[in-house]
Amino acid sequence: MSAMTRRIVIGTAAISMAVSLAACGKAGDDAESGSGGDSKTIGLLLPENKTTRYETFDRPIMEAKIKELCDDCEVKYNNAAQDTETQKKQFDALVTQGVKVIILDSVDYKATKSWVQQAEKKGVKVVAYDRLAEGPISAYVSYDNEKIGRLQGEGLVKALGAKAKESNVVMINGSPTDPNAPLFKKGAHSVLDTQVKKVVYEQDIPDWSSDEANKKMGAAIDSLGKSGFQGVYSANDGMAGGIITALAKQGVKVPVGGQDAELAGLQRILKGDQSFTIYKQIKPEAETTAEVAVRLLKGEKIDDLTPVKVDSLTGEFKGIPAKLYDAQVVTKENIASTIIADKVYKATEICTAEYKAACEAAGIK
Repeated sequence: MSAMTRRIVIGTAAISMAVSLAACGKAGDDAESGSGGDSKTIGLLLPENKTTRYETFDRPIMEAKIKELCDDCEVKYNNAAQDTETQKKQFDALVTQGVKVIILDSVDYKATKSWVQQAEKKGVKVVAYDRLAEGPISAYVSYDNEKIGRLQGEGLVKALGAKAKESNVVMINGSPTDPNAPLFKKGAHSVLDTQVKKVVYEQDIPDWSSDEANKKMGAAIDSLGKSGFQGVYSANDGMAGGIITALAKQGVKVPVGGQDAELAGLQRILKGDQSFTIYKQIKPEAETTAEVAVRLLKGEKIDDLTPVKVDSLTGEFKGIPAKLYDAQVVTKENIASTIIADKVYKATEICTAEYKAACEAAGIK
């Protein structure tokens, strides 16, 4: 939810896996029921590869944790590259292959209702990861996304400083098909609507596209004038990159926030182009999801891993077992004590030649 290009590996799910009669550490229920399901395989479907986190962190962390908890389990992985129909085919293929647990990070949460309902009829359990999909989900692991929006709003207000109450703000929101985007927006509005003068321009950006964010920021400048706004809310770091490029082109310098603690975003923060990002610890989220999936595969309880209950965004599906993690604002001042301390990125990765002086100024060695 990027300026960095990563090598994407998406062919794994095409590999055919042998059907087994034994579950991880226990006799396979599928064999007893005669369904012939694959009781040693977990499906993993991620939504896109524009945001660097998915291939760099989420996928490898989950795969490693699943292997640690169940050494003879396999993971069938696919990335939908932001295409709903592609993800539906990937999901349906897993169900057809007899996979009994699917971790799903949906491209379009509204589209998943019928998929999950059909899967449930075949005894397939779906764990919603990061984004809450519609349908009879077995578990959901993510963050308190409305709270993240509030943190973003608070981060921008702090960056505006004493002038916040007199400041007009532009809001560039996330993708309408991502269920987290309206929660980020709602949380941000709850702060900005009372602590800045006015939100003077607001757009939702399909697919979290940095190019589209760049265009909308250009349109905002044309509409409002260079002095018609004093800060920009960006729902994530990828779009913040496009926004900052548009601002620089017009010679405008105002506070811009983001989210995801992407490498490029952190570098922009150190350079002074971006004011803050939101750091969400991906490792606990990904590892909890992996453990939930393995327990569901084994037929074990997950109550201790999912202590809260949530309802789907439409309200149709209620009481979904969930775990929601907290996040925090990261600025130039605390990159070292958060991102580097948690080994998300090494100082050497952040402090390349272009950013060496900025790192030294921030006390990052």
